[in-house]
Amino acid sequence: MQHTKKDPRKRILTIPNLLSLFRMILLPFFVWLYVFRQRYLAAGCVLILSGVTDIADGVIARKFHMVSDLGKVLDPVADKVTQGVVLLCLMVCHPWMAVPLALMLCKELCMAVTGGLVIYRSGQVYSAAWHGKLATVFLDAMLVAHLVWLQIPDFVSILMAAAASVLILLSFVLYLRQNIRLLRGTAKENRRSEQIEEKV
Repeated sequence: MQHTKKDPRKRILTIPNLLSLFRMILLPFFVWLYVFRQRYLAAGCVLILSGVTDIADGVIARKFHMVSDLGKVLDPVADKVTQGVVLLCLMVCHPWMAVPLALMLCKELCMAVTGGLVIYRSGQVYSAAWHGKLATVFLDAMLVAHLVWLQIPDFVSILMAAAASVLILLSFVLYLRQNIRLLRGTAKENRRSEQIEEKV
């Protein structure tokens, strides 16, 4: 019990975690500004604020040793929920945004299942990989560009959506391979431990 209290990975109420929650609280304001008020620049500012807090929670977590298991889950969840809501709103003017949105939903559903199994079997929560961060950064940049560049040409918008879709698909495949490898590794360890127990 004493080890659990002192283990920083088990903390819940941390500044990075609160910032992740704040990002999700911003989403209703974004939807209201974009869909109901058509104040696209203001909606873009809300998204930029969300991005700044995303960067801040990562910096604070690393610099002040506030990395937690909850944060490793909450941060990407806040990222994906934000991206999904913004893509859904953008579909009003740019229907082809349905492609990266559909890919992202498929990826996150599969990752939730396989990633949950990894956490359950290994007891470890893994941080986001470089390809996931790359896809997130590009997707965020694309979303901000569409909110700031109000007269963005369709061909530019389609190219950006296609590039985002490719990065999401790449990250999906790499994460899936990683989780399958981890699941196989935990399965082998379980078999070894069972064999040792049988010998004893």
